[in-house]
Amino acid sequence: MAGLSASFSPAGPMRVVQVGKYYYPFSGGIESHLYALASELRSEVDLDVIVTNTAPRTVRDVVNGVAVTRCASFGHFASVEVAPGMVLELSSRSYDVLHLHLPNPVGVASYLASNKPRRHRLVVTYHSDVARQRYLNHVYAPLVTRLLDRADVVIATSPELLEYSSVLPRYRDRVRVVPYGIDLEQFTENDALRSEARAIRERFGGGPLLLAVGRLIYYKGFEFAIRALSLVPAARLLLIGGGPLRGELEALARELGVAERVTFLGEILNERVTPYYLASDVYLLPSIAKSEAFGIVQIEAMACGVPVVNTRLPSGVPFVSRDGETGFTVEPEDPRALAAAVQRLIADPELCRRFGEAGRVRAREQFSKAVLRRRLLDIYRA
Repeated sequence: MAGLSASFSPAGPMRVVQVGKYYYPFSGGIESHLYALASELRSEVDLDVIVTNTAPRTVRDVVNGVAVTRCASFGHFASVEVAPGMVLELSSRSYDVLHLHLPNPVGVASYLASNKPRRHRLVVTYHSDVARQRYLNHVYAPLVTRLLDRADVVIATSPELLEYSSVLPRYRDRVRVVPYGIDLEQFTENDALRSEARAIRERFGGGPLLLAVGRLIYYKGFEFAIRALSLVPAARLLLIGGGPLRGELEALARELGVAERVTFLGEILNERVTPYYLASDVYLLPSIAKSEAFGIVQIEAMACGVPVVNTRLPSGVPFVSRDGETGFTVEPEDPRALAAAVQRLIADPELCRRFGEAGRVRAREQFSKAVLRRRLLDIYRA
């Protein structure tokens, strides 16, 4: 691997800096992963997290025992914060491992500009290709190439990401697959959660309950979930999340005559979502583009024993919930296939039970935070 040598043996705890875009309480797949990862590593290494703020001031705080620096942002362009202070933060610290999470234009540019002597190892988690921002990518792509050329290890979150990425195959010799891991304890049933789940089912009637969680944005494909609902009589769809497409989705539900069977619940704190999983019969992930690189919410549904219907994307989505094992996988942008999979599940409670139990086992064995910690520490120490 690039830059590795047998002389690397840090004295005392290994010093690790994680560089992301944002950090908890900001929500999002990468942010949730970084928070889970930092929370797990804090007792094993000397850990700092450096991210951007959304305000023109640098804030230093401690979140769940992790030192977090949020670098001042002086505006944003194409959804990218302008945070020049990150260069100084990276230049002024001493560390053994720098772990950078992509996509992250500010993080990449700041690291390359820091001009720090190479006495550390560079680990890059490549979460996804940049799909839509072509103008930004014209500038960003060469920087990513320079960064990955220097990386000792490049982490892909699924075998499919390595296979279908437009970037990663070039670095196949240094890629390691490390899937996301989450705190599964949050999704362990108890009397209180079961009571909340029963109340949710009573609130929304006794018919089949479908659940989808995520930002109301284009690649989530929620319009196809609504179209599928029009083909599944008596079922109700709960959508958790906010975003710019809510108005359009509400209008589509009215147009299709299913508005009374679609409930937009808005943003709900992550720690309050578990009863909705437990109350649902089927979880839907109808995403339509590989911007949906993994779908962590599938793990949450599986941990709650809920069968998943996802889409056959060239990404990690079908890797998380496997077709015919923990649910069904259908072609994207196909509401009839989505509806057929849902109908097959709600008509067969025993199949739902088998898929649900298999999902619990897969979540525990492949996607727990303990497994994530072990895999990452093995890479850091290699």
